[in-house]
Amino acid sequence: MQPTLVILAAGMASRYGSMKQIQSFGPSGETIMDYSIYDAIRAGFKKVVFIIREDFAENFKSIFEPKLKGKIETDYVFQSLQSFLGNQQVPTERTKPWGTAHAVLCCKETVKEPFAVINADDFYGRDAFQKAYDFLTTDVSEKAQCIIGYQLKKTLSENGSVSRGVCEADENNNLISINERTSIYRNEQGKITYEDETGLHEVSEDSLVSMNFFGFSPAIFPIIEKQFQEFLAENINKPKAEFFIPLVGDNYIKSGLGVIKVIPTDAQWFGVTYKEDAPGVQKSIDTLVQSGEYPNNLMAQ
Repeated sequence: MQPTLVILAAGMASRYGSMKQIQSFGPSGETIMDYSIYDAIRAGFKKVVFIIREDFAENFKSIFEPKLKGKIETDYVFQSLQSFLGNQQVPTERTKPWGTAHAVLCCKETVKEPFAVINADDFYGRDAFQKAYDFLTTDVSEKAQCIIGYQLKKTLSENGSVSRGVCEADENNNLISINERTSIYRNEQGKITYEDETGLHEVSEDSLVSMNFFGFSPAIFPIIEKQFQEFLAENINKPKAEFFIPLVGDNYIKSGLGVIKVIPTDAQWFGVTYKEDAPGVQKSIDTLVQSGEYPNNLMAQ
């Protein structure tokens, strides 16, 4: 069964300040998503599912449908605050989405095959898509998932702190733990640190981190749904609590449900966490185009 690419594009873009998912960065108006989809098609993916907010669905479709027609099959899933809440009501103070794992759960009725999950606003590089496709067509199972691991030093922003899931793997590259760190940055001494309620902590530059590029069997959906109910039981009245994919991964392995293979890539990640990141992203894409890695007009190919 051919794997599907799932793109998380329903975020509020609060730190960035605009709909970065549809901003143009390439020489012919390409978005970051266009490059991800192009790399996915080159790797062998035949279908992409966009997770978006229903209130900008028509605008989104008008941008992406014309250029993707005939190149890859498309489908859409809407993430809403009420999804998978059952009889529970959304608290009035809750305005932001429930998080990335909840977004994936919203695909439960749409995605029935192995699938990769990526962020809309991250540039992952061709190598990552090829490795994910290879895993999803050969090694994925109910008891074997994967994560693409990036070197931490290649995933930082010069314009502020970032959130990263820091991975620890065993000698067989199976994930032991994944810890979400929500404030990682390089300090004035050049050391990479993260900040939490207990203070500042240093972390190795070569640590492998999650950039929310996972490969899953569809058997993961009931597992996510069960964990979401547990999350709600503890956090429904905490307006800033989020249900992250790394939390699902960490629980999956610690519960003995299976293994998550850490597949390393040495690709340089870049993305637009902050508006000030945009010029650097555009420069990086221009360099890749000039080197011949991508054509000048991506979707004309």
